Amino acid sequence: MPPPTDPLLLPVRDPRARDLVLDYADMHALVADLVLPGDASMYVMTAMETSRELIRHSYYRYEFATVAVAHSLFALEHVLAERLAANEPLHDLIEQATDAGLITAGLAAELDRSRLLRDRLTQGAESSAAVHPIQAVTMVRAVLDAVSLLLRPPSTAGTAASDVGGAEPEDGLARLWEEHLRAPFPDGFRGVDFDGVDLVLLDADVAGLVQRELNGGLDDRGIAYLWGRITDLDKIVPLINEQYCASYFTKLRTTAQAAAAPYIPTAT
Repeated sequence: MPPPTDPLLLPVRDPRARDLVLDYADMHALVADLVLPGDASMYVMTAMETSRELIRHSYYRYEFATVAVAHSLFALEHVLAERLAANEPLHDLIEQATDAGLITAGLAAELDRSRLLRDRLTQGAESSAAVHPIQAVTMVRAVLDAVSLLLRPPSTAGTAASDVGGAEPEDGLARLWEEHLRAPFPDGFRGVDFDGVDLVLLDADVAGLVQRELNGGLDDRGIAYLWGRITDLDKIVPLINEQYCASYFTKLRTTAQAAAAPYIPTAT
């Protein structure tokens, strides 16, 4: 075949990602903490690396973020099936791993959230633009956390999971987090901001920070960022004049405060 005569078109930023980062180079920082487990099989490594790169390239194609979440579940299902020596649906595998103490209830709820998204995509009940790239980072990070726990030797995996969710304050945080996961984001408020605070990004940021607290604790940077987002919640909640949306973000503020409770606010 003769070579194409049209000039090669370079990819351009998806307009839906205009408020995500300033340029493509900033996408590297967005996915920087999605660290692949070094002791995973080539299959798992490839699946998770593909998910990470899909998020990175959602700068050019917004739908890649949703695909990244669904693709990461290939790795999760593979590791769960091997660890539990069972060939069952993903929902049952997650439940068995939770009952066995391999993963926490809070982490299981986050994984089930991704599973439900995949099922809705399969059924045509959700579009491939369902997940914001920052939400995708949070959801894929949960899969990475679960994979890392499941790949640990049996003598340490249960202890690690217990450490994440065994203390009484963390039990309360896990319960608040599960309640938040079951609550749908307020209709009509995607892309809306109050006093310069984007609601979707605020929700995704707090979700990622809470998940990190449940999965081992926040570092100083994370603590400072969490208190900053609590300040944003304090600012925007009184401005919301729709009942469900106000209730949603009030409960999110309670969850964020529970995650921040063990720490002295070193920054605001």
